[in-house]
Parts: sequence; structure tokens; C-alpha cells
Amino acid sequence: MPSNPPPSTSPGLRVQALDSLSIVLGMGTPYLALDRAKLETNIQRLRHRLGGTTLRPHVKTAKSVEVARLLFDGGTGPITVSTLAEAEAFADAGFTDILYAVGFSPDKVGRVRALRDRGVDLVVLLDSVEQVVPGIPALIEVDCDGHRGGLVPGDPAALEIARALGADLRGVLTHAGESYFADSPAALVAAAEQERLAAVTVAGDLRDAGHKAPVVSVGSTPTAHFAEDLTGVTEVRAGNFVFFDLVMAGIGVCRIDDLALSVVTTVIGHRRDKGWILTDGGWMATSRDRGTERQRVDQRYGLVADFDGELYPDLLMADASQEHGILALRPGSTETLPDLPIGTRVRILPIHACATAAQHDEYHLGDGERWPRVRGW
Repeated sequence: MPSNPPPSTSPGLRVQALDSLSIVLGMGTPYLALDRAKLETNIQRLRHRLGGTTLRPHVKTAKSVEVARLLFDGGTGPITVSTLAEAEAFADAGFTDILYAVGFSPDKVGRVRALRDRGVDLVVLLDSVEQVVPGIPALIEVDCDGHRGGLVPGDPAALEIARALGADLRGVLTHAGESYFADSPAALVAAAEQERLAAVTVAGDLRDAGHKAPVVSVGSTPTAHFAEDLTGVTEVRAGNFVFFDLVMAGIGVCRIDDLALSVVTTVIGHRRDKGWILTDGGWMATSRDRGTERQRVDQRYGLVADFDGELYPDLLMADASQEHGILALRPGSTETLPDLPIGTRVRILPIHACATAAQHDEYHLGDGERWPRVRGW
């Protein structure tokens, strides 16, 4: 988002000027706006937090080569992907150390081998002997909190998989997905330690049985920011942190002002009898994600800011149809609905950055630059 205007400038005139610039640049609404300064600040924050521990960023949030290069000072480095389309696109851009962190299946073998034949060290993820394919290196997935797939610590299947992999065993991986539902700093610290302990325990069991397990991979955006001990961990994965979102703000991982992503929409009508402002940005622009619904404060489909990034008090994107957004005051609010004439451009701050970004083909930066996103699977 553009910075706030200096004190000598009228905020209203500043917003109008920026809004006019977006129209001149041909940016019809809705579009996905990216604040590069906030993006870079978020990257530096996590780098500093991790110290010397390797960051293997998960590119599934941004799905952008340009964003990934900022993570490596303009170069390349180890990354995590969630689709083979991402792996192929990033390989084309020169990234050669890639972890495909979704359970491996037989239909993916040909594309994985093709990438490896190109010189890409593509590593897959599995939690059963049936998924082992000779010649394809893999990490064993560990379930640290019951969130998704993986083997719980102590499951003898880990040793069976290790024997089947042989020299193709790279180590273990876990993901504290339940940390997204933590509701206090103490709970986030505990989730990070639970994640770490599960991974290092299974890695230790493998080593005690004579297997090499050099990689111990952990990470989620919440635990990466709250881990107090990374003993035994070789790399941390996180993805959402580049943009952050209202889910992360709701559990205390970031501030609302840290959000680097927004969807710019235009006011197209009013229902004053209902207290509604209508926009041209529905769930096709912002997603159907309601990730704050289970939090103490439900932000519905997103918070609403003016074009300059200043939040309207208690104004929410309260509902959505495919191409219509409905803005309304938060239930119980004593604020006054803002007067937003037809044609006014506003920003919707995303509930879940990954889901919102996935609705768009590109990011629009404030200077007119556009960064494409990887699509497909």
C-alpha cells in the first residue's frame, strides 16, 4: 500500500491522486496490489528471527519468482513448493534445490524424474512404503499435531520406509498446521516446541537404527516466528510471512499494518436501507476463505481501507457473491457508515493471503510494475 501522505498534504487529495494514477496505469478493478516495502520488511523480520538456521521458504503463498528472488537477495536458494507446476516454473527460473512438500503419488513420477534429469535436486514427501520410488529422494512426513498426514513419533512404519528408501532417504519433515488455531503467545511457543520435538525424535530414531537422516525440516509462519529452541532442526519452512493476513494478525503473529497484500475494488452502488456499500470485488477476487471465523474477532471477508491504506473504522467486507462485495459496519458498531460515492476505490485486506492471491494472475506494484504468478498444478 502507498505510504501515508505527509502532514502538509490533504489526505483526501492524496487518495484521489493515487486513485487517478491507478486508472491511468490501466489497472481496472478488482486487482491484487502488493506493497513491496512491507514485503521486504516481512522478509527481513523472519531472517533476523531465525538467525543462522536455514530458511527454505514455501513459495505456495506468493507463487512468484520475483518475490522468491527477494528472499535470496536477487538470486536463488532452497525453496518449498506445493505443486509440480511451481517446481517447473521455479526450475525454469534457475532454482535447483526444491522440496515438493505434498504427499507423493504415482502420477507425479514422470514429471519428478524430468525435473531431476534437468539437474534439479527435487525431493518428495511420503508417509508410506507404497509411495517409495527407487531413485527419487524423499523425506518422511511426521505428524506433530494431528493436522494432516504423516506418521506419529514412534510409529514403526518410519523404519520400514527408511529401509525401502535406502540411500534415497533425506530425513524428516513436519508441519504444525494446528498452530493457525493458537490463541496466545504461550500457545504458539508450545506449538513450535511440539513441532520441533516430533521431528527431532523421529530423526533420532532413524539414526539410532543406522539410517542417515541429515534433514530435519519444520515450519509454519506462526511457529517460525515463535520458536524459542531450534536445536536439532536443519531448516525452517514458512510461506505466508511474506504477505501476512488477517488470520496471522488475529493470532498475534503480525500487526494489521504489516499486511503487504490487498485487493483494490471500486464502489458500484449502495443499499442505504440495509447499510450496505456495494463493490465490484466479490469472492472471485478475495476468495471464500473465512479463516477468522473461529477467532475471537471475526473479520468476515476482510477489513476495508481507503486507497491510501487507512482503515475505515469497523467497516468490513461483510458478505460476497461471485462478483459483488458487500461492505457494512461490524455488528454492534457505533461508527457511522462512510460516505463512499460510486467510483471510489477501496482496499480489502485479505483473510488468507494464499487464497486471495490464488484468485489473481499477477501482482500490481505501486509504480505500475506487474509480477506474474504461477498457476495450475
